[in-house]
Amino acid sequence: MKIKKLPQMQSINSLKEKYQSNQLTPEELIQDIVTLAEADKDFNIWITQPSMEHIQPYLDQLKTMDPEQKPLWGIPFAIKDNIDLAGAPTTAGCAEFAYNPDEHATVVKRLVEAGAIPIGKTNLDQFATGLVGTRSPYGETKNALNPELISGGSSSGSAVSVARGLAVFALGTDTAGSGRVPAGLNRLVGYKPSLGAWPVKGVVPACASLDCVTVFANSLSDAQLVDHVARGFEESDPWSRAIRRRPNALPKKICLLREPPAFFGPFSADYKQAWEDTVERIKKIDIPIEYIDGDYLSEASAVLYDGPWVAERWADLGPFITANEQSTFPVTEAVLRSGAKSEYDAASVFKAVHKLQVFKQKAHQQLKNAVLIMPTSGGTWTRADVRENPIQTNSDMGLYTNHCNLLDLCAVNIPSEDAAENLPFGITLFSGNEDEHLITGLADLFLHGIASPVNKSTTLVAVCGLHMRGFPLEKQMIEHGAVFLREAKTAPRYKMWRLATQPSKPGLIRTKEPGASIELELWEMPLSEFGFFASLIPSPLGIGTIELEDGTEAPGFVCEAAAAEMAEDISHSGGWRFA
Repeated sequence: MKIKKLPQMQSINSLKEKYQSNQLTPEELIQDIVTLAEADKDFNIWITQPSMEHIQPYLDQLKTMDPEQKPLWGIPFAIKDNIDLAGAPTTAGCAEFAYNPDEHATVVKRLVEAGAIPIGKTNLDQFATGLVGTRSPYGETKNALNPELISGGSSSGSAVSVARGLAVFALGTDTAGSGRVPAGLNRLVGYKPSLGAWPVKGVVPACASLDCVTVFANSLSDAQLVDHVARGFEESDPWSRAIRRRPNALPKKICLLREPPAFFGPFSADYKQAWEDTVERIKKIDIPIEYIDGDYLSEASAVLYDGPWVAERWADLGPFITANEQSTFPVTEAVLRSGAKSEYDAASVFKAVHKLQVFKQKAHQQLKNAVLIMPTSGGTWTRADVRENPIQTNSDMGLYTNHCNLLDLCAVNIPSEDAAENLPFGITLFSGNEDEHLITGLADLFLHGIASPVNKSTTLVAVCGLHMRGFPLEKQMIEHGAVFLREAKTAPRYKMWRLATQPSKPGLIRTKEPGASIELELWEMPLSEFGFFASLIPSPLGIGTIELEDGTEAPGFVCEAAAAEMAEDISHSGGWRFA
């Protein structure tokens, strides 16, 4: 049977356009996903594989939603199987541990309410304990680009589901790097918000005080849209914090480690060259670079598995493992049982807390208005390598990630140039827990070459409908850092149409026929937010150049001419506010 290729699943916006133009329906898309998931069965991506039976209720629910009001309407996503999805078992990679939740995890609930479609539960290093993607009784998850290599873990299936085109985005978790390492190894964006920014209610704990829910996506803008939906304080979650992500901005400096990174594994030379090339690319960014001492980051990392924090894992999972001998993956059980060592007493915990507090303060002082860039991983391994040496290979994968949550930092992995053919190379941007706007702003600059603030940091945006002051979507302007400047009018060369949408909205179209001057508003938006903002605009609307009454031009909302065929001409009103 010939398998139909999925249509442009790499972008939330492009998929929305397919729906809006009737080129595709969510039902057709899901049928393709189910077929392709079966074809990719050897990659060991799933624990609960996509099926029409499980997904149909969510497709039915879409019919009760207004696509214009639901930012993720019809967007398929995968869920790491330590995050609850009502009606599907949560296994955490262990069949004997499995339970059937009655309700979604909070982040899943928010995504479903925004119109997203959960398609299945993904494989993971058992109990989210590992960074390699091989520690699962459900099979070793294979790298999406080279099946002989590891996928990275513990969020292995989630990353590979996106990289193989089965999901537009996927949820993972991150305690020591599990939301970043698989992203780096599979050429994805892996976004890890600050501790508590996304609720962890409904997540099987690894280290509850450090756990984060994360997102894998093919683009930064998709990751940021998911973040926009998932973020927010949850009063029933004791780990939740109200951390608002501000509009994207650029840091005052970029930090690199004074000590050259260490590289390992069979591709160490390729990784070293990729890092050196990346540093040269960073130097071309018009932001000062400061080289800092990073030895303390390694000291902080050691606390996680070679210190009392491993006892936190044992505190949650020890009773199950003790009562269910031989039900746990052998290497996972060995790691978890190390948390029961007598040396990890109360005094050792407090000593570690006090030590980390010193490191935490140092990190936040160094990264004030700054972003630290490091390789996401110093190398990778074949799956055979990991079988031969499961502990050391896994330990090496956390060399540049383990410190992050211990020091209360935010992070995002983004792809740099591949180290070799089908050998992705990722870098991670770190900053303080309230500076997520700096890592995303700099990531945007690195990925897309957005103009630096020395040249231009803002852009005008002309709005003529629901984004104007007092209308429902004014909040989108504010959320993206836009500031109202003044009222204005177009040159008398435009017509405004009331589009046949729900809710009703205007369409501004330039015409060769006699036109009218249409009222609009001019706002100023950070340039680093503009691309993400534009990606949210549904067809037939878009951003184009609008000629103003005084002869100047500004980017603003325009409409495809074909949309006028089914619309009402309201140009005589002079603007949406008067229509």
